[in-house]
Amino acid sequence: MCDRTMRRQVLLFFSVLCLSSALGQVSYSIPEEMAKGSLVGNIAQDLGLDVKRLQARRARIHTGDSAEYIQLNKEKGLLIIKERIDREALCGQTTPCALHFQIALESPIEIFPITVEITDINDNAPTFQKEEKNIEISESAVIGSKFMLENAIDPDIGLNGLQSYTLKPNDNFIIKLHSQSDGFKKVEMILQKPLDREKQEFTSLLLTAVDGGEPQRSGTMQIHITVLDANDNAPVFTQTVYKASVKENSLKGTIITKVSASDADKGSNGEVSYTISNSRIGTSKLFRITEDGDLILEGPIDFEKARNYEIYIEAVDRGGLSDSSKVIIDVGDINDNSPVINMISSSNSVGEDSPSNTVVAVMSVNDPDSEENGKVRCVINKNIPFTIRSTSSNFYSLVTDSELDRERASEYNITVTCSDEGVPSLSSSVTLTLQISDVNDNAPFFERSSYEAYIVENNTPGLSIFTVKARDADWNQNSRVSYILEDSSVNGVPVSSYVSVSADSGVIHAVRSFDYEQIKDFHFRVKAQDGGSPPLSSNVTVKILIQDQNDNPPQVLYPVQTGGSLVAEMVPHTLGTGTLQHVYNYEVCRTNDSRKSDCKFGRAGSQNVLIMDPSSTGTMQRIQNEKSIMDEPDFPLERERAGADRIVFRKVADIHDGAQLSLFLS
Repeated sequence: MCDRTMRRQVLLFFSVLCLSSALGQVSYSIPEEMAKGSLVGNIAQDLGLDVKRLQARRARIHTGDSAEYIQLNKEKGLLIIKERIDREALCGQTTPCALHFQIALESPIEIFPITVEITDINDNAPTFQKEEKNIEISESAVIGSKFMLENAIDPDIGLNGLQSYTLKPNDNFIIKLHSQSDGFKKVEMILQKPLDREKQEFTSLLLTAVDGGEPQRSGTMQIHITVLDANDNAPVFTQTVYKASVKENSLKGTIITKVSASDADKGSNGEVSYTISNSRIGTSKLFRITEDGDLILEGPIDFEKARNYEIYIEAVDRGGLSDSSKVIIDVGDINDNSPVINMISSSNSVGEDSPSNTVVAVMSVNDPDSEENGKVRCVINKNIPFTIRSTSSNFYSLVTDSELDRERASEYNITVTCSDEGVPSLSSSVTLTLQISDVNDNAPFFERSSYEAYIVENNTPGLSIFTVKARDADWNQNSRVSYILEDSSVNGVPVSSYVSVSADSGVIHAVRSFDYEQIKDFHFRVKAQDGGSPPLSSNVTVKILIQDQNDNPPQVLYPVQTGGSLVAEMVPHTLGTGTLQHVYNYEVCRTNDSRKSDCKFGRAGSQNVLIMDPSSTGTMQRIQNEKSIMDEPDFPLERERAGADRIVFRKVADIHDGAQLSLFLS
């Protein structure tokens, strides 16, 4: 028998069918009890993907809260058996029996629903809950009297399930089956020949239940009959079918309904007792019936596991005569389950240049409650550039719905809250942390629109003049700023021979020593460029002004100095011609532009303003003004013509280089 079973399983193994693959739905059919590692199907081929793409897109199986019976061999693109599948443990009597899961792919995210139907094999024999049954039957029982027997239970389905019963020996009784709406067959033993206690008080029968599988399996129960004296009326129920309902949260001890049967006999032969029989496995632990016919809840019931129960009640009198009735119990749903959120696939980061409707996560949401209690609505937190959409039954996608900007927000905590429509509503939530990755969308910008810097002539080459600074709002490499000296020329000479710019710090260095008498100022442009790809840049104008030093001695053109003697001049005078009464010490700065010069009075002399005739024939005048602009020492002066070839010296803001001449008047 073991060899025949194994051969049949091998045949069933090779009969695995790929039922359909339309619209991304792939279905397979396999027999139960296949060995670990057995082939279910070539999922890569059925999805139209080669094995390398399946590996590159990180294919994986998502089963939610269900146990994983199927696993994915990514190296070969095959679905194989991970754990032995017992169809009866998985689905009971439910048909068809199927596993539902998803194949999740990334880059881009795709979900493919997979259905694997588990077909039955004849791996279970019919069994009775009890090996023996004792029945007391009155000798006065009439032909046609019915005696309800215990059903055998075969977890298999279809042809492999329970098919028929036999009773041996069958001198006095025959077996009759009645098909029920729940798929069970009610078994009755019917008296076809009168009993005679005086001839035979005890008899034993063998009840055999057989299925229709190959090989055929069977189970037996011994029936011991005791023939009693005269009881010629059986109990009769007031209804053949009772209907009742109970909420799934009802407490233990709740009375569900009451049944009643009457017996026309008197005395002990008319006393009726009630028992629960011929019900599904485990039902007797959930319900009990009292001697008065009250059907009472004995254990916890769950709408999500069973929405109704069919219980068979037997009424038996003291003489052993009986009748049976069925109680149909509908379980009422309450909102006792929160929605369950399963994150199938999600991204840790998304680029800030991602277009609208970019999928960042896919999830499934299930609520095992029924009707309004099981209807679910999902929302996300407000004021974020994302939205949640229902893509199909129980599936939701989290997508972008507006522009992203990492510089405004570099991270989002997206909370998905799913609520059912029960009263009160139940909800659950999950939070996804999403990083916004940077793209190079910001050019560097300088702190100022232009720069001016000063450097004293005769500087040392390599001297740091000053620093330009630019910032970039991007991140990491995209915000790394380099400084570049743009090509230009100063008086026909490349600007790079005058200054250099440090690429990292923006420090501007003098390449040469400057001479104020040769160049007084120049300008150039510095470009700030980031490290993005492609790079972005901006530039700024920098002006360098050379400051003068007293690095040239004066040259006296007149009077001509001979020898080493001090030249003295008689000056007419601010009293007549002759020697001045005071010593006047001043400096005259002359430039190439004869219209301008600078004059500075030292404190050693008086602080008078001189009006001087340039031809040296005019009168030297002295103007006393203690509160004039000349009061501050060492301030530069500018001359201007005041008519009649006179020169008036006044305070100026700029200093012009030239020969400095000191005249001593006495």
